[in-house]
Amino acid sequence: MHVRSFQLSDATRVNELLQIALSEECYENTIEPFSRQLYWDSDLIMVAEENEQIVGALIGTIEHNHGFYYRIAIHPDYRRKGVGKALVTMMEGRFQQRKVSGIMIAGDEHNKAAMPLYEAMGYGANKVLQAFQKLSIVAPQ
Repeated sequence: MHVRSFQLSDATRVNELLQIALSEECYENTIEPFSRQLYWDSDLIMVAEENEQIVGALIGTIEHNHGFYYRIAIHPDYRRKGVGKALVTMMEGRFQQRKVSGIMIAGDEHNKAAMPLYEAMGYGANKVLQAFQKLSIVAPQ
């Protein structure tokens, strides 16, 4: 498995992954923020590839000098195989390169399923931003 930054040529495959990996409602709530983040800073979108197939994606953003894990999507066939951990580790490194003052998880009902992953990586309840709707990628100013 190879984890790397998003490239424009990934757009269709990432969109397909989001449709497969997320519920319909979550997908509908994710596609616009994904597009905004692509436009603003595509280096904060990571993809995991296996055999030239995108099997995972993580959308991050930076707001008020804090890094946020906005949405993670793992193909159902690749869950519990280290894809999520690899994506979070890579994004964490990207946030550290940007010298953010802290890293948090955008807390919405769609991220509940991913919380065990984040908790296992040291992001407890005190690292969840409940007021996620204030993120610019979700509700642009």
